Amino acid sequence: MFGGGGCCPPMDLMRSETMQLVQLIIPAESARLAVSNLGDLGLVQFKDLNADKSPFQRAYAAQIKRCGEMARRMRFFKEQMSKAAILTSSTQFSGAPLEFDDLEIKLGEFETELIEVNTNNGKLQRAYNELVEYNILLKKTGEFFCSAERSATQQQSEMLADQSGDSSLESPLLEQEMVTDPSKQVKLGFLSGLVPKQKAMAFERILFRSTRGNMLLRQESVDEPITDPQSGEKVVKNSFIIFYSGERAKSKIVKICDAFGANRYPFPEDLAKQLHTIQEVSGKVSELKVTVEIGLAHRDSILKNIGSEFEQWNNQLKKEKAIYHTLNMFSLDVTKKCLVAEGWSPVFATSKVQDALHRATTGSNSQVGSIFQILNTQESPPTYFQTNKFTSSFQGVVDAYGIAKYQEANPGLFTIVTFPFLFAVMFGDWGHGICLLLSALYLIIREKKLASQKLNDMVEIMFDGRYVILMMSLFSIYTGLVYNEFFSVPFELFGKSAYACRDPSCGDATTEGLLKVRQVYPFGVDPVWHGSRSELPFLNSLKMKMSILLGLTQMNLGIVLSFFNAKFFKNSINVWHQFVPRLIFLNSLFGYLSILIIIKWCTGSKADLYHVMIYMFLSPTDDIGENQLFPGQKIVQLGLLLLALVSVPWMLIPKPFLLKKQHEQRHQGQHYTMIQATEDSVTQLGGHHENPHHYDEFEFSEVFIHQLIHTIEFVLGAVSNTASYLRLWALSLAHSELSSVFYDKVLLLAWGYNNIIILVLGVSVFLFATIGVLLSMETLSAFLHALRLHWVEFQDKFYEGDGYKFEPFAFSSIIEEED
Repeated sequence: MFGGGGCCPPMDLMRSETMQLVQLIIPAESARLAVSNLGDLGLVQFKDLNADKSPFQRAYAAQIKRCGEMARRMRFFKEQMSKAAILTSSTQFSGAPLEFDDLEIKLGEFETELIEVNTNNGKLQRAYNELVEYNILLKKTGEFFCSAERSATQQQSEMLADQSGDSSLESPLLEQEMVTDPSKQVKLGFLSGLVPKQKAMAFERILFRSTRGNMLLRQESVDEPITDPQSGEKVVKNSFIIFYSGERAKSKIVKICDAFGANRYPFPEDLAKQLHTIQEVSGKVSELKVTVEIGLAHRDSILKNIGSEFEQWNNQLKKEKAIYHTLNMFSLDVTKKCLVAEGWSPVFATSKVQDALHRATTGSNSQVGSIFQILNTQESPPTYFQTNKFTSSFQGVVDAYGIAKYQEANPGLFTIVTFPFLFAVMFGDWGHGICLLLSALYLIIREKKLASQKLNDMVEIMFDGRYVILMMSLFSIYTGLVYNEFFSVPFELFGKSAYACRDPSCGDATTEGLLKVRQVYPFGVDPVWHGSRSELPFLNSLKMKMSILLGLTQMNLGIVLSFFNAKFFKNSINVWHQFVPRLIFLNSLFGYLSILIIIKWCTGSKADLYHVMIYMFLSPTDDIGENQLFPGQKIVQLGLLLLALVSVPWMLIPKPFLLKKQHEQRHQGQHYTMIQATEDSVTQLGGHHENPHHYDEFEFSEVFIHQLIHTIEFVLGAVSNTASYLRLWALSLAHSELSSVFYDKVLLLAWGYNNIIILVLGVSVFLFATIGVLLSMETLSAFLHALRLHWVEFQDKFYEGDGYKFEPFAFSSIIEEED
């Protein structure tokens, strides 16, 4: 089943690469290096031999836990660098990578140092912010006390002046009231601080209610936002001072301040002490500012050192984690000195895998080499196509429907041509095609720069499909030249029109008002058809019949590919009882219709093909009359109708009986073989490689019903699929008419007013309509319809798509996925 190794063969997209199930027996001391080399190679897909074990029961669970802890440290470093606005270096580090243990120690040291620096910087920054707040409060409160003292002095002087100049009868009584007992005076206390401005109103209301109004609150807003010492965020605050009486009121006020996040600071009553405190706090603010800047500079230097090697460490950590995850998929032998691995690998990679194992043995100084052997298995191998950046996007179109079964014919090879061509049939306009071409060339020319950037979802989809867009644009230019449309405007690019008017008044006439004065227009549609009254009937007929011809060609290609599949897998039943009757049925009806279309084009006959096809079924023996296109047409139609009717039971009945007979012959002596085999040999032959459905019973009823469904599906699908290709005609017509409306009713209409404002407005509307509708919505619509024609009408004829993708253990894909 599997061939030998050899060098990498040339890329072949028709069939997937020949795969082999290999077993690797690797000494424990060289296992890590061997897996690392295979990860660099990226051509082995390992199987999990420990599926019955939980992650904690596997051999390398401790190493994976260490990798997780190191990944946490790397995330911490990245978060710190993001906060400090420090970018990681994209330059490749030329030195040798660190060992796993050395990397773990180094990351731990950096984390400890960074946490310590952050803690110290946090304390310094908090102290600095508190001093800044205190300094602002001292100034605001000092201004309040100064103004209050000036106001009190002024009031006292006014009262003394009033007393000295007033000798009324009340004067002695007032003097008595002013001279009071000092023991009866009430001592007022005060608290000062800052509160967030958005909480100021609620703060004042709660204070008033809790003290029953026995307090005096004065607030003043601070001009600029202040960094809060607790949260570290910029907050707009108010400075406040609260006068109260009694310790009970003070305790209530303190609790309310704490609840509202109001920071309280002491304020000396003595003016000299106030000045001294302001000077002292200002000096400390300057000193702490310098200290904080030094601390931040030290932190930035640490982060820059980390950033210079961050990418290398991050990639190395991803590789280490992937290595140990892969090693956990290996099974330990009885002596626990060797690891046993199994996996799929392409045949051409045999020598490369063996070389990677040999280098691991040499690099680890192991006394025992690794063993590489090929296993026989009944399992279906994974599907692997070697693609490049051009073919990968087209292969992705097919893979989105389903992964090809192992070595079945790959529609991706034909999709490279057929998909953009069918798109272009619906989108045909060489002006719009040039716009698509320019956008595709932009993405291709800048692909290296764009590949290294983080793109949004829409741009990323376009970038991944840049070569699909390139091919669609080239085919759109070609079909646009065939349709002779440049933003719906025809040009005489390949010569003069073959027709001319009989007289000057026939500009809007049908072709009956035209004379043929030259040879047929050499390429594409004659420009004289555009704008005439017969344009729509002519182009409708042309595009509708062309759609049927293209659809039948692609469906026949799918049926032919089913023959190559059957021949490749040596399935003669599918050749004679699937390929042959399907080919006969489809071409007896719609192949015949296609031939009639070509004959009608060549002969210029006015036969009604609808009438011919309908009465071919309803009245096959009636005379064809004026719809006859060639002699003996009636006999040919009867023969084709008979072939179509015979092919239906041909598809349905023989295949289930032949499959049953084949199954009985294959498993005739099955139970005798099982009795003679020993337990060890059964385990060796079967094991976990054996197909669990290998000895299933043959259910004839299920097979027959399955074949009945497929037969009905193909018979009805032959009609519906052919009709489905008429979407080529419908979308092409819609695109052409929309383009014509935008050109005639917007651009030309605005041009005819001879007004610069209307002209600018008309050109703007035309550009927006062209870009928004024709180059965006119509492109997406044509893309989706072409996708449907490939997935349903084409691939349904031969493509099973029930395989699974070859996903090798490769560092390159692991790093790309996690990024």
